[in-house]
Amino acid sequence: MSLFQREAKEKLEQEFDSELRSNSGYIEELVEHYKSRLLTEVNLEQITSLSDSDKRLKIERFVNHFMAEEKVVIPKQDKKRMLSMLIDESVGFGPLEPLLKDDDITEILVNSPKEVYVEKRGQLERVNISFKDEDHVRHIVDRVVAPLGRRIDESSPMVDARLPDGSRVNAVINPISLGGTLLSVRKFRKTPFTMDDLQEFGTFTDEMSAFMQALVRTKLSVLISGGTGSGKTTLLNALAKSIPTKERVITIEDSAELRLERPNAVGMEARPPNVEGEGEITIRQLVKNSLRMRPDRIIVGEVRGSEAFDMLQAMNTGHEGSLTTVHANTPIDAINRVEGMVVMAGMDLPTGVIRDYITGALDYIIQVQRLTDGTRKIMNVSEVEKTSSGKIEVRDIFKFQRTGMDEDGNVIGHFTATGILPKCLPHLRVHGIEFRPSMFESKEGYSDEYNHVYTL
Repeated sequence: MSLFQREAKEKLEQEFDSELRSNSGYIEELVEHYKSRLLTEVNLEQITSLSDSDKRLKIERFVNHFMAEEKVVIPKQDKKRMLSMLIDESVGFGPLEPLLKDDDITEILVNSPKEVYVEKRGQLERVNISFKDEDHVRHIVDRVVAPLGRRIDESSPMVDARLPDGSRVNAVINPISLGGTLLSVRKFRKTPFTMDDLQEFGTFTDEMSAFMQALVRTKLSVLISGGTGSGKTTLLNALAKSIPTKERVITIEDSAELRLERPNAVGMEARPPNVEGEGEITIRQLVKNSLRMRPDRIIVGEVRGSEAFDMLQAMNTGHEGSLTTVHANTPIDAINRVEGMVVMAGMDLPTGVIRDYITGALDYIIQVQRLTDGTRKIMNVSEVEKTSSGKIEVRDIFKFQRTGMDEDGNVIGHFTATGILPKCLPHLRVHGIEFRPSMFESKEGYSDEYNHVYTL
């Protein structure tokens, strides 16, 4: 290609880009114009309750009417794009809409109007999506919280909300946020992960899966421990499928995330205080109330405070096989967290009594972790027991032993049994579940330098 031809080609490309940008600006102006008319002339609250297809049809009719009135004619492709943007802005979530529809995205993080990140397959990456300005971000946040009867302003600068699809939303504005509105959206799959799915992802082995499901099936109480985004709720939801269908299950959550998809399962959700600071319903109140609802199992999405005492009491008074999660980095940390929460309940109990409650209620702790390469692993499946001296002993039955990292940053390691035979094997046998002792023998390559018995 000659120099003249190359220059001509570059000029044509620049003219095309300029025309595209101009056309894009023209469409955005139309979107803003018709959005303003919709807001002033149409009851959008009624439209938001419609299905997606009816929603689109209704707005399309209004816009066609507006365009006919104003004698505006644009190409079919531009009109289609304008309508899509208009629906997203008017009754949807603006630039976030394509991200919310992407099933591979599990987290959306808005740091500023021009800086948006998503989590895909455990890794954060920046996306080429932006808002026009700070007011645009605030408009979308208001679109999320207003239908839920919530508000966000200077007097209430933080808000938690839930989208119709179950996704969890957190927003923070000035003066709490130093750089403008911050928005976080945690998405949930339309179809919850099963134990087989998690096993395929390398979260645990076949032997570990069978053992954990047996614990749940035979009504041993399990605490799932891990950090933020480690997969605690996902594992809880998958494990809960092992509960026999004849049992009545009551779920209690701060923000509804669990989807058990089984008969005779009912859920309750905590409620924050209203604008006047009244009407709050706490997790602790719901745990107490659940005892009057004839539960076979109680599942608390996460214990964070004084409700831990009521949960332990329930487990100790005939509600075995209950499940819950807690934020902690190790099984020992999990027990310390629960102990601290019982103290927070205001019960003036000696440490020994609190630990009796814990050992009487908890049978197993499953520790999950999101590793540096984005993968999620079960690090420990640990048995909890009270020793003859009155102390708490935590014994790892299975664990993930990390051995290094490859040149691509992927974690190298393997799952192994520790050689400790679970004390619950006779209990499982009574319920018709038999495991060979050889399943719990430590595999070749397991290092004894790693402790697997801890005493508190």
